[in-house]
Amino acid sequence: MKFFFLTSLFLLFSCLLKAQTITGKIVDEKQKPIQEAYILNKSTDKHSHSNENGDFTLENVSIGDIIQVSFVGYQTQQIEIKNLSNTLYIILIEKAINLDEIVISPKINALHIITDIDIQTNPVNSSQDVLRKVPGLFIGQHAGGGKAEQIFLRGFDIDHGTDINITVDGLPVNMASHAHGQGYADLHFVIPETIERIDFGKGPYYQNKGNFTTAGYVDFMTKERLDQSFIKLESGQFDTYRLLGMFNLINSNKHNAYIASEFLSSDGPFESPQNFNRTNLFGKYSGYLTSKDRLGVTISHFDSKWDASGQVPQRAVDSGLISRFGSIDDTEGGNTSRNNVLVNYDKTIDENTTIRNKVYMSQYDFELYSNFTFFLEDPINGDQIKQKENRIIYGFNSDYEKSFLKEKFKGSWQAGISLRNDQSKSVELSHTLNRTEVLEQIQLGNINETNLGAYLGITIDVNKWTFNPSVRIDYFNFQYNDALLTTYKTQEETKAIVSPKFNILYNPSEQLQLYLKTGKGFHSNDTRVVVTEQDKKTLPAAYGFDLGYIWKPTPKMVVNMAYWYLYLAQEFVYVGDAGIVEPSGKTRRQGIDLSYRYQPTNWLFWNLDANYTYARSIDEPKGEDYIPLAPDFTLVSGLNFIFKSGLYGSINARHLADRPANEDNSIVAKGYTVTDFNAGYKWEKISLGIQIQNLFDVEWNETQFATESRLQSESQPVEEIHFTPGTPFFIKAMIQYNF
Repeated sequence: MKFFFLTSLFLLFSCLLKAQTITGKIVDEKQKPIQEAYILNKSTDKHSHSNENGDFTLENVSIGDIIQVSFVGYQTQQIEIKNLSNTLYIILIEKAINLDEIVISPKINALHIITDIDIQTNPVNSSQDVLRKVPGLFIGQHAGGGKAEQIFLRGFDIDHGTDINITVDGLPVNMASHAHGQGYADLHFVIPETIERIDFGKGPYYQNKGNFTTAGYVDFMTKERLDQSFIKLESGQFDTYRLLGMFNLINSNKHNAYIASEFLSSDGPFESPQNFNRTNLFGKYSGYLTSKDRLGVTISHFDSKWDASGQVPQRAVDSGLISRFGSIDDTEGGNTSRNNVLVNYDKTIDENTTIRNKVYMSQYDFELYSNFTFFLEDPINGDQIKQKENRIIYGFNSDYEKSFLKEKFKGSWQAGISLRNDQSKSVELSHTLNRTEVLEQIQLGNINETNLGAYLGITIDVNKWTFNPSVRIDYFNFQYNDALLTTYKTQEETKAIVSPKFNILYNPSEQLQLYLKTGKGFHSNDTRVVVTEQDKKTLPAAYGFDLGYIWKPTPKMVVNMAYWYLYLAQEFVYVGDAGIVEPSGKTRRQGIDLSYRYQPTNWLFWNLDANYTYARSIDEPKGEDYIPLAPDFTLVSGLNFIFKSGLYGSINARHLADRPANEDNSIVAKGYTVTDFNAGYKWEKISLGIQIQNLFDVEWNETQFATESRLQSESQPVEEIHFTPGTPFFIKAMIQYNF
């Protein structure tokens, strides 16, 4: 009887010690949830990650196990499990960033660790910095500061967004069938200081990313709460002024709200002042309705207006007709505005199941005046054009995820649906004079474009391997009413595309991830082209793969290297300036990406991003198969220093090599190397700083095009480089007061 009692007691005690699933929450010292913290059971090598609420679940935990929790910019903690019934509540202590704390987590989008480091060591502080934080991505401005930047990535001249999917908190930025160009992505409605994290991925390998995801995607995530309220004033050369205020409204464990307001004005370095100004208003609320229901509301307003000197022909500068900062037609420019409402509702069904929902609405206006060819088409009045549209976007996304645990593996199911409807009224392309008189209407009509998407995927973790097969389906309905036709008619086309993807990860340790990412993506064609020219490809597909690794060879180094290949079934550029599409056939690109981060001391950080690409058209004869303006080599490197005393600064250089400007490389777009510098000092309440763009005052061309044009004094047109000069030496000072 005694033996039976002791045996029963032992079995009962063994059951209590049996591995179980535990739950927990991770926050910082101000009770702010920490997303994407890495939770590792060092006793079993099982891992998990915290969600946007800071919550996590970890399976197969036993009493006595050691749990390690880490996140960039916080002190790593190790916790011994003494009770399996209690929910863990873990407070991470913020500290100066240390690469020792970084763990290479087995996630498909683990590359965002690079931008996490960069934002911690050199925060985003200008609208130009926003996109430049993505390794290998270059931008160029060529219309007075108010137009969306031209984007270069992985051998693509993406124009303003044709081959990159850009979102902010999940709100789409790209404008389908835009008056100026397909995928037009204007990020100027984002206040840089509101950005907390940047999630990015290169290639078409991501199940929840649809249209425009060929070269990759970027998702900017704004802050849920402010550490403190502050006012910032900046002043610099060329009558440049910026005033920013960010103010906490609610700051509690369950509810947070803040507002931000920005005003920026500048005349720029041009002889004809830009008269540029921009106003941004932003408000965000997030809170828990219950322990399992979370609501977020974001509202923003943006408007901007500017004048521009436009692109200038090289021959006009060489002859002394104008200076580099002069103009042939200084009546270019425009105005634009955008109002956004975004509502997030996240539901935790149980410890393994979540649903995340987004509903959004954007109201958008755009008007742009340009003159690229001067007097080529109209030798009397000139070739100025107007592009204009008024748009409303409605949409929603719903993402479902359910994790599971089997005897020999674990994983999760992911599924999602999305709907987006763009209603663009009075989409116009006109020949104008002096921004006041319409000489000819070339295009005018209403666009209604709908995109319905759905995906299903599964992620399976087997020992140190992760497998992620998925499939995505997108359906499009294109409708156009041409206002220039004598009779009313709705022109309509429909099209669907299936995009399979398969990613494989191997994480032999916390210091190394090997990956193979494969998949199919696409970019849509402009509605006006789809309904009028059925022979043009509607949804050209892109097929690619990435083979690479993320590695910490030493505790103070992080390296990412990948070989990649991308085939595009139809490359095209919608030339909004002429109202036509220019297909350039099938293309292939392949290259090597390298990103390197090193912390030689506690206060010094070195960053390096180098990217080589070989880009060619497939169907063209050798020597005539260059892809115009495709960058083949880019390099960004810099040193950032952060002292405990409050002193900080950085010096960063970016290099873009010479590249072909036309198909036979007979016209070359010259490369450049530009160095920027910033430094400052932070006290508890006040911060002072300076920023210098183009520290060494080099002459460089920010954007370049091979364009055929004619000056008023010329009898014959000339094709050559037309460029927008890059900013000369430019210094501005900053003062910030915290309260």
